[in-house]
Amino acid sequence: MSLIRTSSAEETAGVGEKLGGLLQVGDVVCLNGELGAGKTRFAQGVARGLGIDAPVTSPTFTLINEYYGRLPFYHIDVFRLDDPLEMKDLGCDEYFYGTGVTLVEWAERMDEILPEERLDIAINRIDEGVDSREIIPAPHGERYRRLLKELMDVVCAGN
Repeated sequence: MSLIRTSSAEETAGVGEKLGGLLQVGDVVCLNGELGAGKTRFAQGVARGLGIDAPVTSPTFTLINEYYGRLPFYHIDVFRLDDPLEMKDLGCDEYFYGTGVTLVEWAERMDEILPEERLDIAINRIDEGVDSREIIPAPHGERYRRLLKELMDVVCAGN
């Protein structure tokens, strides 16, 4: 199992930025973790890695925010949804199988409609009141196993 530890919100975003630099059209990243774990901060880093300069905010109330950089970035937050069919009604397949990168916060709530091949990432606080986090990626599919290897090479090299 791969594990990345960060000690600040900026480091957490930095891991996301490194991932964003590696993402390709059609990639799906699913973030899981408690409220305040750092999912949105990680997503902001992914956006930076995709060359997006616009401020990236949590789409908790809008459900989906779209940004444009090197690739389109679809940032979805399903915290407020109660049923996976609600996500289907939003046209999630168009995002998952479209021309950009899709990142879903609170993805475990909609697991049954997510693409089979994807990169799941759990973000956990290590200590209360401290910005230390554990980032635990779990690849599903060969593309995501290769992506995780590339990410770990970059993170471990400190680039």
